[in-house]
Amino acid sequence: MKFEDEIKRRRTFGIISHPDAGKTTLTEKLLLFGGAIQEAGAVKSNKVKKGATSDFMEIERQRGISVATSVLGFEYKDKKINILDTPGHKDFAEDTFRTLTAVDSVIVVVDVAKGVEEQTEKLVEVCRMRNIPMIVFINKLDREGKDGFELLDEIEQKLHLKVTPLSYPIGMGYDFKGIYNIYEQNVNLFTGDPKKDIEDTVEVKDLNTKELDELIGDTAAETLREDLELAEGVYPQFDKEEYLKGELQPVFFGSALHNFGVRELLDCFIDIAPPPQPKEGEEREVKPNEDKFTGFVFKIHANMDPKHRDRLAFVKVVSGKFERNKPYKHVRLSKNLKFSSPSAFFAEKKQIVDEMFPGDIVGLHDTGNFKIGDTLTEGEIINYKGTPSFSPEHFRYINNADPMKSKQLYKGIEQLMDEGVAQLFTLELNNRKIIGTVGALQYEVIQYRLEHEYGAKCSYENINVHKACWIEADNEKSEEFQDFKRVKSKFLAKDKHDQLVFLADSPFSLQMTQQKYPSIKFHFTSEF
Repeated sequence: MKFEDEIKRRRTFGIISHPDAGKTTLTEKLLLFGGAIQEAGAVKSNKVKKGATSDFMEIERQRGISVATSVLGFEYKDKKINILDTPGHKDFAEDTFRTLTAVDSVIVVVDVAKGVEEQTEKLVEVCRMRNIPMIVFINKLDREGKDGFELLDEIEQKLHLKVTPLSYPIGMGYDFKGIYNIYEQNVNLFTGDPKKDIEDTVEVKDLNTKELDELIGDTAAETLREDLELAEGVYPQFDKEEYLKGELQPVFFGSALHNFGVRELLDCFIDIAPPPQPKEGEEREVKPNEDKFTGFVFKIHANMDPKHRDRLAFVKVVSGKFERNKPYKHVRLSKNLKFSSPSAFFAEKKQIVDEMFPGDIVGLHDTGNFKIGDTLTEGEIINYKGTPSFSPEHFRYINNADPMKSKQLYKGIEQLMDEGVAQLFTLELNNRKIIGTVGALQYEVIQYRLEHEYGAKCSYENINVHKACWIEADNEKSEEFQDFKRVKSKFLAKDKHDQLVFLADSPFSLQMTQQKYPSIKFHFTSEF
């Protein structure tokens, strides 16, 4: 197969939503269609021992939430599909923002009963800023929920999207009869038996036939005709160009748990979703069909395999072909690296691959060379944009609870910080370590992983910090800067890149400090 064709058949997308809207369940069902797994495990039920395939960290299984982004690849109808399943929980939003730098399109999952929730709003805003094409999937139709039009209105108003339904539910919850697929013009009847539901669709080209009444009953048929007529009058026709520009969002209805409406979503998705797209570097725009390989690290995961302390850097291939055992230039360190066992993913299974194409995600074993945002090329200097560290909102001292294990503790902290789980600040005054996170749940994850992956126990102690600001001074020898360092010495720390950080204890003291030292700049993200 030619290089150009390989690019065209790839689809790399992320699934985003508020926690509990059914994102992981949808991921599972998509894998089912790709023949990648034989049975899907529901995330909720604790009686069934089989967890969801895409949640491989112990803490995820215990709480029924996804905390790490996992990468899943499968083949379907001659297309190579890469899914990045992102955590929905807001404490892990940073991980999700970074993942969005690596996708070409997005599926947004909305719960039929709860409608649009705040986390969905934040994530969709990021997609809108980057004009990422989005498809909306309204999930859990087998439960009582809001009316179809009410949901479409809510999506338009709260998410500021321009939507058009490509399928429409027949009834809902208790009297849910099935789905009319507008895109393919057929009816899929809901029986509640997942094996049957997938295959049985009845083609209905003309909505006014008697056949429709026989299929779903007179009242339901009448309602469906009215709904579809209204939908046609209110919503724009689907236009692929507009969708690709991020200006129009198609909507599908279904129930991921019952595997219902998922095939319609997938078939339409591979038909309309964009293949790998060009990416902006600081130096120039890079197109996927260029001969030379480039890629960037958007995530680092330590200890994928508990038996071996390995770190895996996830690299999105942007252009050219990635080949095994070929030396590539690590742009930040300016040195050449070779990879003997690059892996492709399927949940917790990895396979070693010889070549990867644009749009693919390749896992590289890392001994500490990579940081998030690093670029690999065949020699050209390219830096891709868009993976900053945000200023944390929670701060705690981290203490060693077992003096015999201090080496393990520091190694563990260092590796977890490289993964981007949280940020580490070291006080200038007494070298105490402070961990800053975007969400409070991360402290539990850090504590849990330190103990189970590194055998180190830690405890936390509260510290009064309102904001962390990165400091930039025009002249570090100036009297003003020296005075700032002297007066504020007990609030100063270094981050892991040795940049100076001011830990303000209240909004008021931050304001006073900014007024007192006008020549010093205070930044709230680490990219400046």
